Amino acid sequence: MSDLAFLFFTAVIIGSAAPKLAWAHAASNSASASDWHWRPEILFALILFGTLYARGWFRLRSLNCSAVSAGQLALYLLGLSAIGVALISPIDSLASSLLSMHMVQHLLLLMIAPLCILLADPVAAFLWGLPSQLRLRAGFLLAPGSLVRRVLWALTLLPVSWALYVLNLWAWHSPALYQMALREPMIHDAEHLLFFLTALLFWWPIVNPSPRLHGQISYGYRLIYLVAATLQNTLLGMAISIPERVVYPFYATLPQLRALAPIDDQALGGGIMWVSGHMYLIPILLLVARMCAYEEQRLREDSA
Repeated sequence: MSDLAFLFFTAVIIGSAAPKLAWAHAASNSASASDWHWRPEILFALILFGTLYARGWFRLRSLNCSAVSAGQLALYLLGLSAIGVALISPIDSLASSLLSMHMVQHLLLLMIAPLCILLADPVAAFLWGLPSQLRLRAGFLLAPGSLVRRVLWALTLLPVSWALYVLNLWAWHSPALYQMALREPMIHDAEHLLFFLTALLFWWPIVNPSPRLHGQISYGYRLIYLVAATLQNTLLGMAISIPERVVYPFYATLPQLRALAPIDDQALGGGIMWVSGHMYLIPILLLVARMCAYEEQRLREDSA
């Protein structure tokens, strides 16, 4: 099958299912643990990006078995699955009525999905999954000295990526924007997209996938970066869970779900945000282990 035929076939299969999927989404009006939002645009994006990556992965694997690993493919598909769980599973349905489920949704989009995708080192495999002409054009966009590469370099500088991530996170959790997103589906989609994109930028200098824009980033700087992220995440969780009033009045206007009062749901949601900050400890510990291994290797080289 040619490159163009492959893309056309994928689009036709998903596009033919779109009316039925859109109807299924529109028919789900109440939050329930059994509601799945089969949104065609999300399914299209997940299937397309998953297929392109897998196609490129198999191509690279056929050229050089050591170029990519099975773990990378698994991580990439796990990241896409996390996006799917966040946006089309019952979590999305429940998030419209429960702040706690909304925090779980944000956790998937901010920590799980982008980190797994970047750990899969996706750029090379994704490029090889594109049709040959598109691959050449995309390669030029990412070539050293190109505008796209310079912009990406600037956005993934440690202070810049941290500030974009944190400012975006706090802004969307302000009562005005948060409640606007709950009332307007398009704004809600924009919120989720910005969460995911800023999270990709945030995790980029930690994972440092190809193309390696900043060379070897100091372990010390990366540790400070993650500790600061942990602190701000804890503060945001406290700001949501500690108040004895409903921070987001929108939830108080909804029927109580499973006898969980809005103030209790808010405390639970803030607690999830608070505790999720400890997830930063995992990459912190991994960085410490790598730093110790690096220092040990240097000592051996100096003593040799």
